[in-house]
Amino acid sequence: MTTTVKARRTFARTAFYAACALFSLAFLLPMIFMIVSSFKGKLQIFEDLESVRAFLPVGDVGPDNYQGLFSRVPLARFYANSLLVSFLVVGLGLVINSLAAFGIARMRWRGQGIVMGVLIATLIVPFETLALPLLYWVNNLPYLSFATGTPELTTGWINTYAVQIVPFIANAFSIFLFVQFFKSIPRDIDEAAFIDGAGFLTVYRRIVVPLSGPAFATSAILTFLPIWNSYLWPTMVVQEESLRPLPVGLDYFFQSSTAEGVPWGQIMGYTTLVTLPIMVLFVIFQRSFVASVANSGIKG
Repeated sequence: MTTTVKARRTFARTAFYAACALFSLAFLLPMIFMIVSSFKGKLQIFEDLESVRAFLPVGDVGPDNYQGLFSRVPLARFYANSLLVSFLVVGLGLVINSLAAFGIARMRWRGQGIVMGVLIATLIVPFETLALPLLYWVNNLPYLSFATGTPELTTGWINTYAVQIVPFIANAFSIFLFVQFFKSIPRDIDEAAFIDGAGFLTVYRRIVVPLSGPAFATSAILTFLPIWNSYLWPTMVVQEESLRPLPVGLDYFFQSSTAEGVPWGQIMGYTTLVTLPIMVLFVIFQRSFVASVANSGIKG
């Protein structure tokens, strides 16, 4: 009987890991195809599409596509812009959103439920419906410009870093995530700190933040991803090439295509370089991300 039970458990475990491997492969294949194709020429890519060779670095392969990127697109500038915007949005967002969540989750005041309900309600509104009103407002806001070397008060945030950063610092989902995680921390810790003379900011800085590493890591990933991949908003508000982020650079491959057509090999190389920071970020914070999802109550 014991042998039969062990055999069933072994079979179930093997089937489970096999299913996980198949699902992982299904998600990895497009990425493998993208990376492999970035080392192939356009003709080689299309010739290999109908066989397993599409996922293998075989045939006419080389780094020519990556070398051609720098002559077609100001890649270094776009990379610097995306890194600057993404890290400022993530960094400032972690501070502001966690402070807002602390006020909702750890403090008692009238109207908390209403505020939380409004925050959750904003999650169902797609950004596309807010883009035009937001564009109107940022185009009429005062802006302190240093373009001439001296401070000058102008109107409109178009063609600035601020218009790519400020509207996205406060994030309803990040606040909700922090609220759910902060609620899982026992309030007795706060009471003990208050008895010792600590204030709310001290409790936030010395107690809540050190205990909320997984929530901060998850918020960083989920904030970084849409900002890094943002295309619609930069296209609307940034016309100067020196301020454009990486996703907007994809347009260059279609607007300046040669007589041979769209350079798909270079596009694959470009998207590989765009995807690389996201992969690195997730690998670094993977354990914290899983821990936060397991503990914050998002799973329902």
